Amino acid sequence: MFTFINTTLIGITSGSIYALMAMAMVLVWRSTRVINFAQANMALLSTYFGYEAMIHFDSFWIALPVAMVGGAVFAALIELVFMRLLVKRSTSGPIASVAPIIATLGLLGVIRAVVASIWGGADAHIQGPVSNIGYSIGTQTLVFSPLKLLILVTVVVLVLLLTLLFQKTHIGLALRASAYSPEIARLSGIKVDFVRTLGWSLAGAAGAVAGMFQTVNGSGTFSPDSIEFALLLVSGFIAAVIGGLESLVGAVIGGLLLGLVIAFVLMYISGSLFFIAPFVVLLIVLFIRPQGIMGAKAARRA
Repeated sequence: MFTFINTTLIGITSGSIYALMAMAMVLVWRSTRVINFAQANMALLSTYFGYEAMIHFDSFWIALPVAMVGGAVFAALIELVFMRLLVKRSTSGPIASVAPIIATLGLLGVIRAVVASIWGGADAHIQGPVSNIGYSIGTQTLVFSPLKLLILVTVVVLVLLLTLLFQKTHIGLALRASAYSPEIARLSGIKVDFVRTLGWSLAGAAGAVAGMFQTVNGSGTFSPDSIEFALLLVSGFIAAVIGGLESLVGAVIGGLLLGLVIAFVLMYISGSLFFIAPFVVLLIVLFIRPQGIMGAKAARRA
């Protein structure tokens, strides 16, 4: 029974981090209709911003907002300098609709190379803000620690804030309108280019949180070659698709579901299935509900 509880808590914590990355991908998708495969290495770069802040201020609570601001600014620059020009030039042709997505795959490698050239390949270290030692119940120690509780609370707060932004504010309405019909949005007086940049910025900030927590939840060390960020990209993308790509709440549900499945597979079946399990979950969900758990069915056309 205690093993079951610990496995569940491990799955919830890992799933919360997957959910953060999924939220970042959903934010870009909802504002620009682009799947950003460069999101993981953007998170890596943001984590290095946080690392530099840790060196100078020795405080995670300063490093985290520095990483978020740095991630938001960098994401905005990517949209302004690169993606906006690419979208405007890719107006026709057989690959016009997928050109921005293909471009993000190129950005994935470029950002990694830039990070390696600046910081080198040595491991960097970030100290967590609170203890990662699990809570004790009698003579037993849970894997659930103050750090993991902080991660879970952060995800819940971010989901609530972003959901309120999208559902209850004019900015959220503008983000949705700019994604679905940019021409009509412009005629309605919405500054579509600014709104898209804002969507990328929000995703950059969310990705920075995912990168920082992914690092401190593990060994606390990372480098440009860290496999954790590649796994974060795959897991975040799968979680976003499972959740429905349109829903921030769906991203969280997808992340938690994925985290729980992986945790139970590793504990009760085999560690060799770690890379296979997420894709099996994805295939099962898409077979049962192609639009994702929280996705809306597309209207049938005559």
